[in-house]
Amino acid sequence: MVKIRLKRLGRKHSPFYRIVVTDIRNRRDGAPLMELGYYNPMSKQLKLDKKAALEWIRKGAQPSETAMRLINKADENGELIVLEVVKKERLSRKAAEKAKAAQA
Repeated sequence: MVKIRLKRLGRKHSPFYRIVVTDIRNRRDGAPLMELGYYNPMSKQLKLDKKAALEWIRKGAQPSETAMRLINKADENGELIVLEVVKKERLSRKAAEKAKAAQA
């Protein structure tokens, strides 16, 4: 069986992934059949050949959940995109109380 999944590269605490097509029996970082693109979760950069990925899916390749999510978010032309970063507003307890008092 053929799968589309992520191949981990990079250092500790600094991951970098290649999106690859590989046989299910291969190791995670083993030799792939084809490399479709890459994903950098630190800078939220994604470059993926969406046409090739969809062609492999039509041929019967099973994408992992994460790979499918990235395929859906990828650009049609295979260009480099930066995914939106959701920033959570983090305030200290004191700052939150001060902001609440200023609104009231």
